[in-house]
Amino acid sequence: MSDAAAVIDRLPVLPRAVLYDWDNTLVDNWGTVRAALNHALVTFGHPAWTEEEARERIKQSLRDSFPRIFGERWTDARDLFYAYFEAHHLEHLRPLPGAESLLRGFAERGIYQAVVSNKTGRFLRAEADALGWTGYFGRLVGAQDAEFDKPHGAPVLMALEPANISPGPDVWFVGDADIDMECAHGAGMVPVLIGAGEGSGFTRFPPAHRYDTCHALCGLVGSGGDTISDDQ
Repeated sequence: MSDAAAVIDRLPVLPRAVLYDWDNTLVDNWGTVRAALNHALVTFGHPAWTEEEARERIKQSLRDSFPRIFGERWTDARDLFYAYFEAHHLEHLRPLPGAESLLRGFAERGIYQAVVSNKTGRFLRAEADALGWTGYFGRLVGAQDAEFDKPHGAPVLMALEPANISPGPDVWFVGDADIDMECAHGAGMVPVLIGAGEGSGFTRFPPAHRYDTCHALCGLVGSGGDTISDDQ
């Protein structure tokens, strides 16, 4: 048994399943996402987004956000974004600290794991393959794979389907943004926040536990972590 599995094994009650967001939760591909979006924005006469603006706004899936941003020409902007991203996204892909140890630890304990991301499904699965992580997951659900995208519950049901598990308090949802916490609350799962927490929705959708990195979650999960109250 690995050190990660040994730490996780100290939990008083293990979850039946763990769902993860992808970008800024398990991996860093932020620079490529922002560059691809700014390429589309500038091409269609919009100002490029700053780092702060991008981190606040890039949460919804493309099919939910691009019609609002680009109006009737959103499909043209989509094609530009996809072309740029597909050409560059594997070049700068990096696992975040502790992510693989966390995945390996839960896998060794027999905990079902899956991904629910608003990244386009084919890009998501290509990145998991490139990292050698596909085997950790029962299903990798990206944008447009389900009838609706996160925070809707449809991709959650799709992600849990192979294990015949229903969303509930024995399922964790681990993510970095308020939209992830909203998804967890909406489906009745345990919301676990990784990182500083980008977005204004944490008052309505607070995390139950909060960790700086996957590495911290892997190391602290045995002690139960800190519960986050509504006013934090």
